[in-house]
Order: sequence, then C-alpha cells, then structure tokens
Amino acid sequence: MRATNVTPTGVERPFLDDEIIVSKTDLKGRLTYVNRLFVTISGYPEDELIGQPHNVIRHPDMPRAVFALLWERIQAGEELFGYIVNMAADGGHYWVLAHVTPTFDGQGRVVGYHSNRRTVSKETVARITAIYRDILREERRHDHTPTAIEAGRRRLDEILAETGMSYDEFVWSLAGTEEAAA
Repeated sequence: MRATNVTPTGVERPFLDDEIIVSKTDLKGRLTYVNRLFVTISGYPEDELIGQPHNVIRHPDMPRAVFALLWERIQAGEELFGYIVNMAADGGHYWVLAHVTPTFDGQGRVVGYHSNRRTVSKETVARITAIYRDILREERRHDHTPTAIEAGRRRLDEILAETGMSYDEFVWSLAGTEEAAA
C-alpha cells in the first residue's frame, strides 16, 4: 500500500484549477478524512487510505527537509503553504500548493491537521523543481536520516538567506498568477 514501494513513472496526474484536494489527519499524521478528489488523484481506495500515514503518497523527489519544516510549523500551531509533489498508487505524480493548518479543540489545543491542496502552474513547478533538486542533492549526501534532514534544512535556509526572504515570502514569490490569486 505504501507509495514508497511504487516506482515513479514520470506521468503527471492533473486535476482542474477549481478543484481542491482535502485531507485531515490525527496528531501523528494518520489520515482521518480524504475527499473524493484525494481518492481519485491518489489512486488509492478510501478504505485503504484512512488510518494510513499521510506520507503514503510521498514522492521520492520531495525533500524531507520541507516536511520537517512543515511539521515544525504545524505542531507549533502555525499554518504553512508549500509546494509538494505527491505520488499516486500507479507511480504517477501530481504537484500541489498545500495549505496545511492545525485543527484546534475548544480549549485551543491542537487535535489534528487539515490540508487543502490546489493546482500549481507549470512555471512554478519548473522553479520549485530546480530548488528541490538542490536540496535533495544535499540530503542524499548523508546516509543517516536525521543528518540528511538537517543538511537539507541548512541548504533550504541558505537558499532563503540568498533571497533575503522568509519561507512564506519565498513560496509566494515562486507562485504564478494562478496560485497567487487562490
């Protein structure tokens, strides 16, 4: 069931600009809800997705450092926008602009996470792919996962320092007009 056992095909699985992929997870990142579009695009039946870790759709070309930043932010109760490439059950891929937010209970405690994902323009995919390859190169120089993630985060921080932008500013600077309007 894990996409990590699937070989990427290089075939894109597109969806429409007005469609939104939605999922919810518990605090450990296990899926508790997926909408119909998530099921369709991922290629997994809903009953096989619920209870699985969200990273079941993780594409090997996605830097782990970006996910480390995402978890850091949402566990701190903050939202995060980010470009993510996911892998479907058949090895196809789909790029999204993800908006991930914590879900709070009545006492203000984080009880889970919610993600809405939209399409990404070809221009933005080209820009972010080059940046992610750079980060992945650094991560792949290390065999130990925590060390690789740390190295990737350092490289991401260097890229941000070179641009003089925060992560959030950087994400929106890469956006095509379609994403910026969303």
